Amino acid sequence: MQRSTSESATPAKQTARIVALDRARTFTTLLVVIHHSVVNFTWFGNGDRMRWLGFDLVVLFNDSFFMAFMFLISGLFVHDSLTRRGAAGYLRARAWRLGVPLLVSIFVLIPIAYYASFLRYHFPGTTDFNFFHFWWHTITIGPWPSGQAWFLWVLLALDIIAAAVWSTAPQIFAAFGRLIDGLRNRPMTAFVAFLAVSIASYLPLHLAFGDGSWFEPGHYPFPIQTSRILLYPACFFTGVGIGVVSLRTGILAEHGEIAKRWPVWLAFAVLFYGAILLLVYAHHNWIANFASPALWWRTAYGIAFASFSAAMAFTVPATSLRLAHSSLKLLDAMQPSAYGIYLVHYIFIIWLQYVVYDPAFPAGVKAAIVFIGTLSGSWILTLMLRRIPVVARMI
Repeated sequence: MQRSTSESATPAKQTARIVALDRARTFTTLLVVIHHSVVNFTWFGNGDRMRWLGFDLVVLFNDSFFMAFMFLISGLFVHDSLTRRGAAGYLRARAWRLGVPLLVSIFVLIPIAYYASFLRYHFPGTTDFNFFHFWWHTITIGPWPSGQAWFLWVLLALDIIAAAVWSTAPQIFAAFGRLIDGLRNRPMTAFVAFLAVSIASYLPLHLAFGDGSWFEPGHYPFPIQTSRILLYPACFFTGVGIGVVSLRTGILAEHGEIAKRWPVWLAFAVLFYGAILLLVYAHHNWIANFASPALWWRTAYGIAFASFSAAMAFTVPATSLRLAHSSLKLLDAMQPSAYGIYLVHYIFIIWLQYVVYDPAFPAGVKAAIVFIGTLSGSWILTLMLRRIPVVARMI
């Protein structure tokens, strides 16, 4: 099995966990739960009749960066794992860590979650479908939703590509890693470069398909948002390149230039999010053809979206590194269970949204019930599942 030619030129990898990056990943998982908890109560959504415009801002904020960032942070640990395990061992580990949860999600967890929707709109006496009828109809005829599991299949596909590249041409990752590491003392150059990559990988497909289009192969639960087909790999492989050099001493070093400039990245993020909000306001109030806005607007929105995504990709790790020695009890307590929470939270989200659907509670109260119930329920279920040794090694 080939090994990367960069190993002799880079510092030895340290396998101990990096608290700041663990917190960044856990924070993003928490945002996922918040996002799904409030999306049903957005003003411009099609869910609950009780809505609040503030939740639209939350959903817009999250959707404009957090999944791209999840791919970036997932890529950070790929090269180290490949050099330790080899391509075959790496893929076996990823199949166990991603492939098995993917199958459990699409065949078990997601049908259980969406059965709540089925019961809501198929009242007793109008159908003889029980859960097993519903399950069989879902996987044979469809629709077969993927819920949060779409991320797993895309990440697994990118892992396979990374393993293939490392096996056949490891010098590609080595050269890319040296290129990124060469920017460790030029943080603004690094930011501009990543900004350009983000815009180039997102804008063309955004202009071609818009943000509402999903590529879905038949009725099978393997979708991906069409406009982001290139953005997610760009973020993932940027993470892979960053991880070629030790994460403790490379461009994301705790006391490095990227971490020191966290207020700058935060200011950029605020600026670009403000641009997104301004463009959304213009879309709803100044654009005559709402369904088909002008090319200038779509271009401006695509650039603002990709720019905000890039800025947050710097802001979250840099801020996490800055707070590495601070007490963040919720994130630290949640970290061991974060992956499990991500996998199972859809069940609690959808069932609780229908529990609070009929009562005339304010949108904030409903969202709070859904969020607290989902986070606590998912966390408890994950803790219980992790008591099973074979499951603990997976999640």
